[in-house]
Order: sequence, then C-alpha cells, then structure tokens
Amino acid sequence: MPIWTPDASFYPSPRMAMKAPAETLAYVASFDPKRRVPDAITIVDVDPGSSTYSQIVGNVPMPNVGDELHHFGWNACSSCLCPNAPHPHSERRYLVVPGLRSSRIHILDIKADPRSPKIVRVLEPEEVAEKSGYTRPHTVHCGPEGIYVAALGNAQGDAPGGVFLMDHENFDIRGRWEIDRGPQQLAYDAWWHLGHDTMVTSEWGLPATFENGLVPEILLGGNYGHKLHFWDLHRRKHQQEVDFGAENQLVFELRPAHDPTKAYGFVNSVISLKDLSSSIWVWFKEGKNWAVRKIIEIQAEPAEPDQLPPMLKGFKAVPPLVTDIDLSMDDRFLYVACWGTGDLRQYDVSDPFAPKLTGKVRIGGIVAQATHPDAANGKRTGGPQMVEVSRDGRRVYFTNSLYGVIDEQFYPDGIDGWMVKLDAAGDGGISFDSKFFVQWPKTHRPHQVRLEGGDCSSDSYCYP
Repeated sequence: MPIWTPDASFYPSPRMAMKAPAETLAYVASFDPKRRVPDAITIVDVDPGSSTYSQIVGNVPMPNVGDELHHFGWNACSSCLCPNAPHPHSERRYLVVPGLRSSRIHILDIKADPRSPKIVRVLEPEEVAEKSGYTRPHTVHCGPEGIYVAALGNAQGDAPGGVFLMDHENFDIRGRWEIDRGPQQLAYDAWWHLGHDTMVTSEWGLPATFENGLVPEILLGGNYGHKLHFWDLHRRKHQQEVDFGAENQLVFELRPAHDPTKAYGFVNSVISLKDLSSSIWVWFKEGKNWAVRKIIEIQAEPAEPDQLPPMLKGFKAVPPLVTDIDLSMDDRFLYVACWGTGDLRQYDVSDPFAPKLTGKVRIGGIVAQATHPDAANGKRTGGPQMVEVSRDGRRVYFTNSLYGVIDEQFYPDGIDGWMVKLDAAGDGGISFDSKFFVQWPKTHRPHQVRLEGGDCSSDSYCYP
C-alpha cells in the first residue's frame, strides 16, 4: 500500500540528503564460498551509542544454497521524487537481492523489524530468464521508472548481457530494457545522468569467463571488458561506445556525479596489461559526445615470487587491483579500494580532472596482510573491496571479499571475512574507527554493504 507522505529517506537533492540522520544499521551480502550452507543478508549495528555497536545483530538466510549474493539494492529511493516519473508515495522498504551465480532474486521486507527482514518473494532463475531474457543479475539500482537490474548473460548465459526492469512495488519483471543495443555485448554496472537523459553501462565478461575464476588467457589476451556504453535513457537506445583500449582490463564501477547538473562521473579499470597498474578515469561531455580521460594511475608494488600467489609469481609484483570506488554525496571525495595491496585511498576530486590524494589507510593485502587496531593479533587476509560512504560523508565502510573463486586465485590460503569503518574528516583525511572491526563467521564472506536509509551509491537525484 502506498503511503500518504513521501518516505522520510527520500530527498530531492544530494545537498538535502547530506543532512539526513546518521545510519544505525548496515545490510551486508554474506555468501558461503563453498556453497554448502545458504547465503544471507547480515545486519550490523553501526550506531556508536548502541551496546551492540560493531556487532552482527541479525542474519537472514536465503532458502537455497549456492546463490553467491553479490550486489543488491533498494526497491525505491530519492529518484522517486523526479518530475519525469514521480512515485512520491513509494517506500524504501524492500531489499532486492540477486544471486549472481544462481540467477535467483530475493525480495526482503525490512519495515516491521529492520534487524530481522522477512523474505516476501523469491523469483526463481527460470522466471528471471523467461521474462527478462537475461541471467546472472549483478547490479540493482532504483530509478524513476522502476528497478533497473544489470545482468551479465542472456537467458542461455551467453552474450549479450544487458539490463532489465522490475516493478518497484510488486517486483514483477517487466522485460528487457534495451530497444537498440548497438554494438554492446558485455555488461557489468549500469547507472545514469538523470539530468542529461543518459544511461551509462560498463563491462566485465560472460559467466563462463569468471564463474570458475578469471581465465589468464582471456585476461592476458585483453578480452575482458574495456569499454563504456552511453545510451539515450528514455528512448532506450545505444548512442556511443568508448573504448579504453584492450590493455585496460575490467572497466567496472560507475560513479556519476550526484549533482544532476554535472555531466561527468568516475570509473575504475582493475588492471593494466602493460604494468599491472590500476587506473581511475573520468567520463565527461565533450560537445555532443562523451569522452574519457585517465586521471589516476596506481602502480603495482614489487614483491618476491615466494610472497605471491601462483597467478602473480612470474610478474614479481603486487597489482593494486582497484575493484571498487565510491563518490561522496557532495562529489568532493572519491574513495578507491585497492584489493591487492590493501590500500583504501581518498582523493579530493573537487576538480575531477586534477585529483589530489588526501588520505590512505592499509589493511590486509596479498603481501602486506596489515592488521587493524581493534582486531585480534594476527595478519589480515583479503583487502579493501566493496566500499560504501554515509550520506553525510563522515563514515566509510568496507569489506574484504571479491568473488568466491577469484578470492582463492589471489589469496590461495583463504580469506577470513571482516568489515571495518573509517572516520572521514570534513576537509580530507581518513582514519580507522579503532572500535569497529567485525570478524565474519568462518562459513561466510562479506561483500556489498547497504546503509539504512540510503548511501552514496544507492540514490540518484533530479534537483541540485
């Protein structure tokens, strides 16, 4: 049933969202890499005034095993207030939780008890494939017209991957989003510039090229994704392809400016075949077309072969492996997760073409295995991976697992899951919250984080 007044967590502009109350709970995708017990959505207390601060306070197991919960999102968010397709009486009430491996989609209702959500619907893989034409749902974004889901394979698990739309209230699948996909074949993330009627999509690879781990021959051959695609959002037609070059492999996470008057955004390339570096690029409007420019390059660090996993021994270096980025709500700070070296970096991107490094912490890492002030003595495995920033920009959360079989390729001794929080100063600089270290149950690993009421990678806005 619709509500009479707009959801209190909906804000017309990012400026207003920054003034929202602080989150008290975090929802985390938690998966069993051995696929023996069900994955879960795990709830963590992030309220510093609570007696259970930095503890797991809830857990919702999925009804099956082997889903590999990965990225998930809300059914509705601040884009419901957009004038072109308003839904002001919807609620941010449901989590839409796909299984990347199973292609099953779970709908969780958090309203009655946010610490104990209830599964209210499960869309089975056969229904997803039949109604959407896609499998391996990866990214969930709430938009003005409904829920957008980017999927990595077609109904047969082959090319092309793409985007489908779900109803944000009854969760029926409406169908494939694209009318004319042009040359686009690979998929990964999808987001938009609502103020410029533009959809942006990025690329990873087909399920056969990652479900059993990254394939070295495909990676070294430059055959994973290395392009961005720009679309007419409402005509649903491909407009432009921008190629980063085959040496820049795995063009992943899209972070458009939150201010809808700004026509730029940031994306990461995980690894360069030239020197194992990672890079951050900005896309921007150049006349009538879109262009990209590399703005940050993070170099690999030398290492002895006996310190490295088999996949890297011949290179004698640790690649940064930038696998996630996040942009603060005021579009000032970009957070960069270096899953290989263990760094979490903060850059001032007030000028998106001239970023400045303003903060850095290290935890985990293939070689460093750096620890945390509040952790029990011992080396940390994994590294900063999925990053989420609070709406006011003062708190940064991240977890340490990428994808089950890929974890083992870079961390062959295994990963013990953890979640940490950083405090961010208003003018730049980050530091560990020494009281926040969540050790994950041995049976599971944590991946994406969603914050109560919204966060910096969940909502989009139509007003500046």
